[in-house]
Amino acid sequence: MGEVYESGCMSKKIKIWESDSGALQSSSETKDFTQGILEWMPSGAKIAAVYKRKSDDVSPSIAFFERNGLERSSFKIGESAGDAMVSCKTLKWNSASDLLAGVVSCETYDAIRVWFFSNNHWYLKQEIRYPREDGVTFMWDPTKPLQLICWTLSGQVTVRNFMWLTAVMEDSTAFVIDNNKILVTPLSLSLVPPPMYLFSLSFSSAVRGMAYYSRNSKNCLAVFLSDGSLSFVEFPAPNTWEDLEGKVFNVEISDCKTALGSFVHLLWLDVHSLLCVSAYGSSHNKCLSSGAYETDLHGSYLQEVEVVCYEDHVPDQVTCSGFKASVTFQTLLESPVMALAWNPSKRDSAFLEFEGGKVLGYASRSGIMETRTSDDSVCFSSTCPWVRVAQVDAGGVHKPLICGLDDMGKLYINGKSLCNNCSSFSLYSELANEVVTHLIILTKQDFLFIVDTKDVLQGDLALGNVYFVIDGRRRDEENMSYVNIWERGAKVVGVLNGDEAAVVLQTMRGNLECVYPRKLVLSSITNVLAQQRFKDAFNLVRRHRIDFNVIVDLYGWQAFLQSAVEFVEQVNNLSHVTEFVCAMKNEDVTETLYKNFSFSKKGDKVFQVKDGCSNKVSSVLQAIRKALEERIPESPSRELCILTTLARSDPPAIEESLLRIKSVREMELQNSSDDIRKKSCPSAEEALKHLLWLLDSEAVFEAALGLYDLNLAAIVALNSQRDPKEFLPYLQELEKMPESLMHFNIDIKLKRFDSALRSIVSAGDGYFSDCMNLIKKNPQLFPLGLQLITDPEKKQAVLEAWADHLIDEKRFEDAATTYLCCCKLEKASKAYRECGDWSGVLRVGALMKLSKDEILKLAYELCEEVNALGKPAEAAKIALEYCKDISGGISLLINAREWEEALRVAFLHTADGIISVKSSALECASGLLSEFRESIEKVGKYLTRYLAVRQRRLLLAAKLKSEERSVVDLDEDTASEASSNLSGMSAYTLGTRRGSAASVSSSTATSRARDLRRQRKSGKIRAGSAGEEMALVDHLKGMRMTDGGKRELKSLLICLVTLGETESAQKLQQTAENFQVSQIAAVELANDTMSSESVDEEVYSFERYAQKTRSTARDSDTFSWMLKVFVSP
Repeated sequence: MGEVYESGCMSKKIKIWESDSGALQSSSETKDFTQGILEWMPSGAKIAAVYKRKSDDVSPSIAFFERNGLERSSFKIGESAGDAMVSCKTLKWNSASDLLAGVVSCETYDAIRVWFFSNNHWYLKQEIRYPREDGVTFMWDPTKPLQLICWTLSGQVTVRNFMWLTAVMEDSTAFVIDNNKILVTPLSLSLVPPPMYLFSLSFSSAVRGMAYYSRNSKNCLAVFLSDGSLSFVEFPAPNTWEDLEGKVFNVEISDCKTALGSFVHLLWLDVHSLLCVSAYGSSHNKCLSSGAYETDLHGSYLQEVEVVCYEDHVPDQVTCSGFKASVTFQTLLESPVMALAWNPSKRDSAFLEFEGGKVLGYASRSGIMETRTSDDSVCFSSTCPWVRVAQVDAGGVHKPLICGLDDMGKLYINGKSLCNNCSSFSLYSELANEVVTHLIILTKQDFLFIVDTKDVLQGDLALGNVYFVIDGRRRDEENMSYVNIWERGAKVVGVLNGDEAAVVLQTMRGNLECVYPRKLVLSSITNVLAQQRFKDAFNLVRRHRIDFNVIVDLYGWQAFLQSAVEFVEQVNNLSHVTEFVCAMKNEDVTETLYKNFSFSKKGDKVFQVKDGCSNKVSSVLQAIRKALEERIPESPSRELCILTTLARSDPPAIEESLLRIKSVREMELQNSSDDIRKKSCPSAEEALKHLLWLLDSEAVFEAALGLYDLNLAAIVALNSQRDPKEFLPYLQELEKMPESLMHFNIDIKLKRFDSALRSIVSAGDGYFSDCMNLIKKNPQLFPLGLQLITDPEKKQAVLEAWADHLIDEKRFEDAATTYLCCCKLEKASKAYRECGDWSGVLRVGALMKLSKDEILKLAYELCEEVNALGKPAEAAKIALEYCKDISGGISLLINAREWEEALRVAFLHTADGIISVKSSALECASGLLSEFRESIEKVGKYLTRYLAVRQRRLLLAAKLKSEERSVVDLDEDTASEASSNLSGMSAYTLGTRRGSAASVSSSTATSRARDLRRQRKSGKIRAGSAGEEMALVDHLKGMRMTDGGKRELKSLLICLVTLGETESAQKLQQTAENFQVSQIAAVELANDTMSSESVDEEVYSFERYAQKTRSTARDSDTFSWMLKVFVSP
């Protein structure tokens, strides 16, 4: 669609026609275009053409035109010194439209040049020279954007696979290749976006490759040029590079007397040794400067080059000359080497990756390649063009971690796949010893992951694609393991190690972005705190807007108390210390705000000291305040900072702050000659305004009142911008009062009742009524009032008022004791009577010196009241001891089921009582027999129902499992479908019958109350409900005999035996034993079947469990109520 139109002998135009209609769409300006060289970008965005500018008769330019015919950009083809006479023969775009290659003809050779566009600048990235007679031609692979196929007239075909390597080195220095220049930018000093740079290095020909060495205080650069020569540069210390801004250094080629070949890979082993992979035998080797030396080598060779500098390096200067290179070792390679990587764990060694992913080790000066003996299985599953070796700490031992990334985005760690969708990665070290602590992984989804190397070593991360793929659901969750990169298609080009904790990204358009992942920043803060560099930690926290509590919580706040002096001295900025103090709060932010970041890998806290104090804020601020007072010279800023520590304490120390302000104010009022002291403190007004800014003005005003300083309170009120009409009348009224009354009124306002009571007591006897009113309104003051008031009569009044208060709170027993202390016997008697303490009533009656008739009348009344309260045993005691009513006492003992005591009293006093006891005992035994039998029948029905429900539930569960359904999906109303006759089962009704042996064995009011509570607790059982199974088990457990029931039953058995009713006693014991055995056996059987997935009728037989219970549990405390004489064999 592009066409060159000749309008004259020298001028041409580009015309563009529509492909479907053939209509002319646009045309360009008239230019001196080179005939036939026109290339349309595959994406259709630009058209590349070659023309000569009118102002330049020598070097042509490549221009780029849009579809509308307008020129977009251009650059000269011949920009280096050796491009005096050049011409362009052809241009071709790669399939991705990001690389432009062309054959450029120079005076003595032809060259294939590859240009790249980034950030509105065209870079010459590669120049491959061929002899002119070879007539080199090329084409881009239509499917592989980075594969260039070259061939010559002699029939030699070369396939070149390019790969993008980051220009940012390990020390964060960027070396960007652009034709015969290298643009140098230390990113640790400034994040300068390309094509801008700090300074540049200029070479004699185009740069094809380079290697950078930055270890042991040495910074060297080795550069391989397109003419086959080597150049070396030695840099000064990085902290002096700012002085090199804008300079251009011309670098000389090194002296070399041997053939070097065409370098494919280049790597520093140490400061005097290079490891490289060189190709020999290609036709383009004839154009290399080293090709002048005759050599019979053909193929690829691994060779070691020794580098020597004959010039002394001048500090703070760039050394660009005086280097000599010589090949000291060569070995033929049978397989292509895909990557070289320096081994930081072993001196002068490296790793070589061959095609297919095989990794071998190389040792300098040994002249051999060796398989890794520590791990022979290290082999990537596919060829990885990008290989880096990380030195990690594995339990105190430095270990190499080989990282490889292939073309498909698979990231391998020591041969194992870690991530399947990685676009780029880098290594980060928080230390200065080259130990890598984190892997920086950027996925194709544009998520940046920060992976701890310890997690990789310990296998905590799930290897593969699961961990690094973030779907929509996981993206909504709070997940701190990754950062969402806003620029699509960005790449990780480097990191800023150490305290900077930054990741440098390069976007698709070429500019640089720097991100600070929170995980790296927190890890860096932890590392800085471990070195006790508090100022650096503070600056990191402040710069990245992290909660200041991280410093205290990561360090361990108990340990921070001991290092507070060092913290204050290192920060050495009172404004910063004040900012730190204001941020303190009583929580561990590593477990709340930053809980999703892993700190456990560091050992939980940097330092940890156990301390009994639990208030973090108050303790830390107290330590800061003490350090300020001891180590910082007096100044207004220091005083304000101290006030801040007091105001931010928990709770705020407002009164102490006001006392410091009060002392400054008194010093100002004294007009003392101590000018130095005045200059070291802020004015009282300034300090007060600072305090009011930190705290609630109302709280400060009340604290000033609490100091009983009315002038200070007035100053606080005025500075808090309160209306004088609101506070002046109140303060004037207080000023007119006596001191004690003023204190009393202030304490009442501030609700400091203890202090108010002391103040009103000290005011004198004339205010005793006010004192009593205060105590009555605040009952907690009664003990203090008794301590402060010494007058006996007034103390008696306080005691009586206290007892009246206890009566109102229904604490009758305490009230009765208090009434006795103040000799109010009638009130004491009433209090004892209210709490049902008949013994106390009779004791107080004796103190009141009542007559015998009055005592007898009182005893009869108490006997009726106690019996009505459900205490017949105690009522019987009153009847026997005070009323002398033998028959009535025996009747009450029978009602209380105190059979043995009733029989003893009957034997002691009257024969009629014995007959009454016997008839009652026989009647009770008969009733218990029938109820025990009924309970045995209920146990059987409940157990049968439970087994049926359990069996049906297990069958349903098995059916659902076979259908691969969940039991949870089943409706609760259909969970149990078993049916049975429910008649006679009181648990399924309102529960009008008693369901346990305790209820049948005790008919007293206490037993009935227990029965009602148990019935309310157990509730009804709804047939077919989801909870029916557990309800049946709980009901069976609730039918057990209580301790009170057992005691009453044993007492009844002894009574029957004493009265000669042995047969009745034996029958009652056997029936009760049968019930208890049935209940215990049923509960054990139900518990066993609950944990079983099947109910076998032979294994879970009620008869087996009953027999086992009868044989094993009979001698236990459970059956201790039984009389041994009636125990069956």
